[in-house]
Amino acid sequence: MQSRVMFITGGSTGIGAATARMAVGEGFRVVVTARSEEKLQALAEELGRDQVRAVRCDVQDQQSLEAAVEETIEHFGRLDVVFANAGVGGEPGGFSSAPPDSWREMLMTNVFGLALTLRSTAAHLKASRGHVVITSSVAGRRSLAGSMYSATKWAATCIGHGFRKELAGTGVRVTLIEPGLVDTPFFDEPKKGYLESEDVARAVLYAVNQPPHAEVHEVTLVPMRQQDDNLLP
Repeated sequence: MQSRVMFITGGSTGIGAATARMAVGEGFRVVVTARSEEKLQALAEELGRDQVRAVRCDVQDQQSLEAAVEETIEHFGRLDVVFANAGVGGEPGGFSSAPPDSWREMLMTNVFGLALTLRSTAAHLKASRGHVVITSSVAGRRSLAGSMYSATKWAATCIGHGFRKELAGTGVRVTLIEPGLVDTPFFDEPKKGYLESEDVARAVLYAVNQPPHAEVHEVTLVPMRQQDDNLLP
């Protein structure tokens, strides 16, 4: 049986790269996409180009996404798992004073880019009876004061559940991964006591490795420092 093919957006660093490493270790063939081609190529070289294909892609651009998906099909012949992981954070200031351009970037990546990713891959996932995993956030379940980021993750959570309803009966599974504080390249310095990218990657692989009759709807994963529901760093 051919090994499954996983398509990862936001795959050059952090959660996406950690998931690519773990997936390759479990026998997946992986396509990693992001806007940073240099980091993508370095990751593909590290993991082996027989198993990993690096494709520059901007999830805000429908043509870019469709081209990346087509390259996946041409190179590996199928698409089994889509990890819609691309996302960006914002800037401080809340709704009263944060720069509106930072809102636009978050909305276009975290919401519009997610929707385009699903649109661009849906037909192939139906063909393989595949699996969509979406990176949302605890902030997509509990509102943060003045946070457009939280609003975009609420939208991501809603999109995930709505996509599952849309594809009911097709055999396609949809999982939302909702981590708390994660030490990722979002931050300039390492964050002690946060989740590591590998923690989230394990949750992704747990969901996709369930038998076909079982579907993990949501995985909420927080570091112990957040066990009292405190969402702030």
